Amino acid sequence: MKAPNPKTQARSAARLAAVQALYQQHMEPLPLARLLDEFHMHRLGAEVDGDQLADAEVAFFDDIVRGVEARREEIDELVQQKLAQNWTIARLDKTMLQILRAGTYELLARRDVPTGSAISEYVDVAHAFFDEREAKFVNGVLDAVAKAAR
Repeated sequence: MKAPNPKTQARSAARLAAVQALYQQHMEPLPLARLLDEFHMHRLGAEVDGDQLADAEVAFFDDIVRGVEARREEIDELVQQKLAQNWTIARLDKTMLQILRAGTYELLARRDVPTGSAISEYVDVAHAFFDEREAKFVNGVLDAVAKAAR
């Protein structure tokens, strides 16, 4: 088995941390600079409950968090268009919403990341919080977003 690529691991860690930061921002809004600083100082690559968190690519983390904040209206509109007819963004679980926002941002703004990689990474993030059914939901919504965005 091949050893994981450190850059890939750093980006995966950045995505997970970005979803956590966006969730925190959603629950208790902070000035963006303070939120980023808190994650830089205490979360990225830190040790939590005896577990060493993977080092995250800080610039990539910052780009996702800042990008989602800057383009939230556009992102939410695009996600809303891809939800089932009677679903709204407001009905989504708050963590699910942040996963979809981060994934949508990446599909819109990060052309350097292949479509399949972006979707797969956010399906993996979904697995950190949810069961298979929700992970498939993330896959379906982000696949529809990708078709519109790319």
